[in-house]
Amino acid sequence: MTAALVAQDVTREYALDGVTVPALRGVTFTVDAGDYVAIIGPSGSGKSTLMHLLGGLDRPTAGSLRIGGRDVAGLDPQALAKLRNETIGFVFQSFHLLARTTAVDNVALPLVYRGMRAGERRRRAVAMLERVGLGHRLDHRPNQLSGGEQQRVAIARALVTDPQVLLADEPTGNLDTHNGQAVLGLLETLNREQGVALVVVTHDHEVADRAHRKIVMRDGVIVSSA
Repeated sequence: MTAALVAQDVTREYALDGVTVPALRGVTFTVDAGDYVAIIGPSGSGKSTLMHLLGGLDRPTAGSLRIGGRDVAGLDPQALAKLRNETIGFVFQSFHLLARTTAVDNVALPLVYRGMRAGERRRRAVAMLERVGLGHRLDHRPNQLSGGEQQRVAIARALVTDPQVLLADEPTGNLDTHNGQAVLGLLETLNREQGVALVVVTHDHEVADRAHRKIVMRDGVIVSSA
């Protein structure tokens, strides 16, 4: 079986005011299908940069990065966007929902980019909202939902494309303890029952300890992986 994500000696450098700043310095690891991995480290450790690379939102300066078996170096922007849409689901700390759009239309949005017909988009969005326990909130807008409910909408949106990998960047960061635990439980259930690989970026050791594997980063390198 093809690994979902493979990073081999990946580096990422940025040019700031004529100075080259290394954000990642030779990162190597693999995320297998159905895996559950936490990436943890302090601010500036490189974990957010790595998340952007794994999600196809950026490209390495050097090294090899394969998403769904395809090397991103050989893809033009359109092909990379298509791969991202078909392979990766994103869940962000700040939800990133469209404020004037209903829950069902927020969830259906990624399917628009696939050219799917409106009726099928709605059917799949409704089914996914029901899967995350929000079948009764289909036509509510984000300001009519609690923080925990908004994050569930974001999770439904991430999963509606049947991705191989779900990337969750501080998914409990804007939630209270009760809702945070509920959201993590939902993500873990989806990982266990649907086989989607789950990669959680966090600074919270309690969150990281729930994963099957924990990757610790510091100063752009992996300092431990277990």
